[in-house]
Amino acid sequence: MVDALKLKIKTLPFGTHAVECHLDESFFEADEQIEVRRASVDVTLNVTRKSDNTYRLEIDCYGTITTACDRCLDDLDLPVDANYCLNVEQMGNELDDTNDELLIVPEDWRELDAAPLVRDTVLLALPMTHCHDSEDECNADMLEALNSHRVEAVPDNDEQTQSETTVTDPRWEALKKLKQQ
Repeated sequence: MVDALKLKIKTLPFGTHAVECHLDESFFEADEQIEVRRASVDVTLNVTRKSDNTYRLEIDCYGTITTACDRCLDDLDLPVDANYCLNVEQMGNELDDTNDELLIVPEDWRELDAAPLVRDTVLLALPMTHCHDSEDECNADMLEALNSHRVEAVPDNDEQTQSETTVTDPRWEALKKLKQQ
């Protein structure tokens, strides 16, 4: 965990405060959604304390994450350029994170760990599929191996199915005649 992202919200003075940190692949190790081979992401977290129990977080992330290409499994560098704003209110006794723009934390919390918010901001900025822009950039040996195992799709039309059935297994002819009656 990055200690700089643990915000001491109860003792934070009023006004805006900037927290800057650099994230590498170790920051993403606990997340099983994506394999992060390398990472270099700079984060700026602006925390504004508006009142005794109201805060605003502005997260800006910029850098690169290296993961596996879904097609060829070689390294793929994905750019990260993301920002996220969130209002935080301290009230009640339970955490409520059901709203994308408002996070409600218990009043007795003295510290807010912003690391999960930063991690989600970075990972949501990545595309759903992680592939090189074109197959030309992929590992040629891997693509050749994949193509050797490719199965051609068979068109799904009744005429071809009927002709294949009569040619491949004539024993079914008697059953076909029963079906037609």
